Amino acid sequence: MSRVYNFSAGPAALPLPVLEKAKSELVDYKTAGMSVMEMSHRSKAFLEIYEKAVADVTELMNIPKNYKVLFLQGGASLQFSMVPINLMKNKKADYVNTGEWSKKAIKEAKKLGEVNVVATSENETFNHIPALDPSKFSKDADYFHITTNNTIYGTRFTSLPETNGIPIVTDMSSCILSEVYDVSKYGIIYAGAQKNIGPAGVCLVIIREDLLGGAPAGTPTMLDYKTHADNDSMFNTPPTYGIYIAGLVFEWLKELGGLPAIQKINEEKAKSLYDYLDESKLFKATVAKADRSLMNVPFITGNNDLDSKFVKEAEKAGLVNLKGHRSVGGMRASIYNAMPVEGVQALISFMKKFEKDNN
Repeated sequence: MSRVYNFSAGPAALPLPVLEKAKSELVDYKTAGMSVMEMSHRSKAFLEIYEKAVADVTELMNIPKNYKVLFLQGGASLQFSMVPINLMKNKKADYVNTGEWSKKAIKEAKKLGEVNVVATSENETFNHIPALDPSKFSKDADYFHITTNNTIYGTRFTSLPETNGIPIVTDMSSCILSEVYDVSKYGIIYAGAQKNIGPAGVCLVIIREDLLGGAPAGTPTMLDYKTHADNDSMFNTPPTYGIYIAGLVFEWLKELGGLPAIQKINEEKAKSLYDYLDESKLFKATVAKADRSLMNVPFITGNNDLDSKFVKEAEKAGLVNLKGHRSVGGMRASIYNAMPVEGVQALISFMKKFEKDNN
């Protein structure tokens, strides 16, 4: 078997032990005589899979008892609408604009109420997290929205603003489970699965129970968080196989030692790559040092032709999906939980050789 080092921003690499276990259970899950893909979501076998996944992610993230864990569909993009539908009682919310995904969230929220963009770094190509001035926060906002980690631009929030009781809502799609977060500081955490949880098709939502039931009359049933909370994510047929794989990922993380252990590994991977970029005479990191992501590392040579050459030669060397997002160009190494330390070391070694050969 020949596997590449996959630096894709998403759908992203999955842990090899997870894939191998899924392979062994693909046709016959634990003598059930069928694949998980074929099971009824109401069956005893699947309910055990679901309940364990909820229990494991609750343990991993130390989720308080007054929160609900939901496995939904529609990705983070649907959450851009579900959040304001369910939370905008005063029809006002504060947002921080730190990239393409926060811009899309802002666009959807504006369809449902007033959006106060309290800060943005767009005028500097989103290369840092903007300073937040509390005097610009809305005292009567229904919630305060951030994108914790910005996949395209490679920035992340390292601290949270003081919002005086206004719930913080965050899109954690590209950093969920990558480090320890205090869930109690958030009203809602949502994350598309396809970066650090599992395959595309699942969206993890962690919601404080007092924020349920706020959808206005006439809200379509499927867009009401309470619908899903009351039915344990099974009002409709859930993405069963995606939940199963997510459960295997949670098991893998627990075996590693949980989020403190994976955070240490992620910090080691990111530091080694950033250290090289900072000393390189050819490559340059594009993000302000204080705000650098542990998960997504964009970099450039400053020459578009050389960037293209690097991406092509890296692919031949088994280092794939290093091309930067089409909106910014350059390169981007997404080094999520499933990317082993050896993969980052292989990338750095290749970069050193490329730099030497292209002086």
